[in-house]
Amino acid sequence: MNGVNTLLYRYIVKPLLFKMDPERAHHLVIGGMSKAGRIPGVPALLRGIYGVGEDPALKTELFGLSFHTPIGLAAGLDKNAEAVSGLSSVGFGFMEVGTVTPKEQPGNEKPRMFRLPPDEALINRMGFNNKGADSMLHSLEALRKRPIPVWVNIGKNKVTPNEQAQDDYLSCLRTLYPVADLFVINISSPNTPDLRNLQHGDELKSLLQAAVSDMKRLNAEHGRNKAVLVKIAPDVSDAELEQMTNTIMASGVSGIIATNTTLSRMGAEHSNRLEGGGLSGRPLEERSTQVVSQLYRLTNGSIPIIGSGGVFSAEDAYRKIRAGASLVEIYTGFIYRGPGVNRDLAAGLARLLARDGYRHISEAVGADHR
Repeated sequence: MNGVNTLLYRYIVKPLLFKMDPERAHHLVIGGMSKAGRIPGVPALLRGIYGVGEDPALKTELFGLSFHTPIGLAAGLDKNAEAVSGLSSVGFGFMEVGTVTPKEQPGNEKPRMFRLPPDEALINRMGFNNKGADSMLHSLEALRKRPIPVWVNIGKNKVTPNEQAQDDYLSCLRTLYPVADLFVINISSPNTPDLRNLQHGDELKSLLQAAVSDMKRLNAEHGRNKAVLVKIAPDVSDAELEQMTNTIMASGVSGIIATNTTLSRMGAEHSNRLEGGGLSGRPLEERSTQVVSQLYRLTNGSIPIIGSGGVFSAEDAYRKIRAGASLVEIYTGFIYRGPGVNRDLAAGLARLLARDGYRHISEAVGADHR
């Protein structure tokens, strides 16, 4: 059945979507998944078609949360947490919503999203367009069920100077604490001016220390133990990555997502590669996996790493896991392959683990370093 659904997406649904402006298609998908999630019986139908059954070899416990599959949806698709119920039903083990900022903002001028079909890539310069933290709070509070963990990716408003960025991140933490299963601090988008400067030196140290301190206070007040992760860029030198890693480790954050989109166009051939913005998809796969591997080596595997970037197949995901990733996120692969990709990834990972003699996915994490 999954093969039929994959073919339907590849030869009917995807060509129709790809005839549309990319951002219009994006809104159509989110609108459709939002409506589907609110119609009684439809989420169950979606789970029957696209859901991933529990496999003991793939089930993962991390950050005090349970993941029935290690494959999650990266931030950027459901920016306002409007389609959580629908997207939760197509086989993801977790999903990130956002990036959300304290106040609503329109993002950058259009057009701001571009496809590179031969490269299986996307370029976006969206600029954190979102309805704001209060709107996301309302959306997540309205959910009747939450079948998978929902991570909230937080950022700063464009008009907020870096000197005051800490206030924006803490505002999002406090507003959304009741409804987030985990927080991701996004300091690595290339589409907000000077945001990536927050990845370095005293700015990174100050921001992470403040976020961890505030989260500890919130956890104590609510009797919970929610985690804070940080998402980093691929466009850093080895020396910069080592310095960032040292700062991250000293801050007490619970994990690292590697990586965000890239400004590099290496491996991209389509004419849209000349557009400004962050590139995601196939050309990012090798570099993002390199960063995962470097992080694992620099941390001696002492902190969980979530691999993100260019995952289209079980082999792609497995490379990130062997490089050091405990969980893996997809985004562009979901756009190009459709909702059937999650079943393919889960089945493929199970086969690869069995081939290599691993009884559980945790045994494969960082295997290339042993």
